[in-house]
Amino acid sequence: MAEEENSVVKSGGKGLMIVLIVLIVVLLLAVGGMGYFMMTKDSSSKNNQENTQEQKEGSTSQDSYKASINDLVLNITNSRGREKLMKLSFTVKSIEPTIEKIVEDHKPEIVDIVISQISARSSEELLTVGGKALLKEELIDDINSIINEVTASNDDIKKDSIKNLYFTTFVIK
Repeated sequence: MAEEENSVVKSGGKGLMIVLIVLIVVLLLAVGGMGYFMMTKDSSSKNNQENTQEQKEGSTSQDSYKASINDLVLNITNSRGREKLMKLSFTVKSIEPTIEKIVEDHKPEIVDIVISQISARSSEELLTVGGKALLKEELIDDINSIINEVTASNDDIKKDSIKNLYFTTFVIK
């Protein structure tokens, strides 16, 4: 009886040793594969960076200019009619070099459009990604309309010069 127990223990030790060796081999293969993947990824990203740099140098891209509207505090309502406060700041990106002066000179008109657009939405809508994207698109269109209208007599100012809008502060409480 005692001999049977000893033989079971000895054979269990050999099985454990085989399992450990297999695990070590699998681990080494995984580490080697990951190392190979990282090396090829680094070399391909360097090639992509070089290609991107060449494209930037080769292409004549338009310069972009920015102007900001900061710290607007607005009242909005949620779907149940409860009022909330919203703090909003954003920056517009334009191809017009004088955009900062234009935005500063016509800030009341731009702020009025922002207030109108936000008042037409609930806080729940504004908190969704789709709601923010829609608001951004409509603000770009409306701000371009204002700038086109107030600068219609000046042919030097490009029409529809606002190309993007970035929310820098977007807080609803």
